[in-house]
Amino acid sequence: MVAGELVQEHARADTGGPDDVTPAGKIPEPLGGSGTETPLRDREEEEHEVPAGETEEMLPAGGAGTGAEAKAETLHTRLYRRRFVVLAVFSLYSMVNAFQWIQYSIITHVFSRYYHVTSDRVDWLSIVYMLAYVPLIFPATWLLDRTGLRLTALLGAGLNCAGAWLKCASVRPERFGVTVTAQLVCAAAQVFILGLPSRIASVWFGPHEVSTACATAVLGNQLGVAIGFLLPPVLVPSTPDDVELTSYNISIMFYGTAAVCTGLLVLTAIVIKDSPPVPPSQAQAVLPDRLPDDYSYRRSIYNLMTNKPFVLLLVSYGIMTGSFYSVSTLLNQMILSCYQNQELNAGRIGLTLVVAGMVGSILCGLWLDHTKTYKMTTLIIYALSFLGMLVFTFTLDLDNIHLVFFTAGVLGFFMTGYLPLGFEFAVEITYPESEGTSSGLLNAFAQIFGIIFTLIQGKLTTDHSPLAGNLFLCVWIFLGILLTALIKSELRRHHVNTGADSNHLQEASPEDVSI
Repeated sequence: MVAGELVQEHARADTGGPDDVTPAGKIPEPLGGSGTETPLRDREEEEHEVPAGETEEMLPAGGAGTGAEAKAETLHTRLYRRRFVVLAVFSLYSMVNAFQWIQYSIITHVFSRYYHVTSDRVDWLSIVYMLAYVPLIFPATWLLDRTGLRLTALLGAGLNCAGAWLKCASVRPERFGVTVTAQLVCAAAQVFILGLPSRIASVWFGPHEVSTACATAVLGNQLGVAIGFLLPPVLVPSTPDDVELTSYNISIMFYGTAAVCTGLLVLTAIVIKDSPPVPPSQAQAVLPDRLPDDYSYRRSIYNLMTNKPFVLLLVSYGIMTGSFYSVSTLLNQMILSCYQNQELNAGRIGLTLVVAGMVGSILCGLWLDHTKTYKMTTLIIYALSFLGMLVFTFTLDLDNIHLVFFTAGVLGFFMTGYLPLGFEFAVEITYPESEGTSSGLLNAFAQIFGIIFTLIQGKLTTDHSPLAGNLFLCVWIFLGILLTALIKSELRRHHVNTGADSNHLQEASPEDVSI
């Protein structure tokens, strides 16, 4: 790994805070003070020392010395309990944003009748989430690089809250344009949400828990989709002959969502910080404390797009995640075309799909933290997702709704369980590039494929049958397996954490990051 690449990572510490990188055994001084005693906030916020194997690696401390002197220097790492609160708050507002994405699609027939529009126009309320992401991801990741985690999180929670309240003003049959505008605001919010799981995991969690933390952060979004499948059919049942009752039911759903979003915005402002005072891992400790003056976001994008393993992962991740978006958006239509008057069960099947995926996500995260077998795990999960999609496709119309519950659960376990694998695999093969940038590009490709797949699968489902639409996805998922098999697995971050590359890390020079 070229040492000069290290300066392309952005700041990990709040401006004016104590240095994140200190020699082992030295405690950062409190702000405005001197001495060697542990700061009061460190005593109040109990920290857990990382095992000796993680803290005693011989890595250079950002120019503290060279040669034998540098090798004698160790970097201090520490874990804070606050990391769990940061993860929980992020997961919750990510959950609500995902709920707002799927809340229209799962009761398409209700909103189509209420707003007097066709079902494909209601589908666009889901597609707009994917459409807005692509042009906005580049300014969003640039902002994350420049300003850090806190401001990005506040923007995500704030826009999410604004969109939720705007939806409350759309509860009139003639205000479909207002609900489209509100959904656009929520779509903008997700740009500042979807790219953060790997960033939060890397900045706040240790090397033996980072994959599980990333999976948990992604799980929040999946939980929102699950609740989005479950609650709307319950809160807004089909009442075609009573428009006033439908308006009342929709208002309950919208105002409840807005209230939750407001509370989470306040929690985000209180809890989320850019980074802990002391980095949690060697991989974070060796990164520069602040962006250099000649840092180039364009150069970072170029480095990622010329990284062949990452490009292969980019396309394969886009195919898998885009397929999940398409299935989630069109699930209601697929179920109702095969099973009449099963609106409530359509939501429950969606819930089964996502909850199974949540279990898959956590198990995959735990497995990665234990084994670090990123490529093998990703490839196996991809192949099993393909098999799950085939089984779901050919059993959907067998007039057995209970079988659909089972096959949807199997499909969800592997398909949505794959999502955090892609994030973590990308961070490993692109380190030390920004986690936010790599995750942002992954999500951008996922949205592009999601738009294309949803439109084509929706057309095939409407004009022919759900079988035709699902077979279309099966072909693409099989292509994704082949692309995943071609990825060269180079675990750069893991090598730094284990000290494998410690003798090759040198202080970066300005020439390494010039455009």
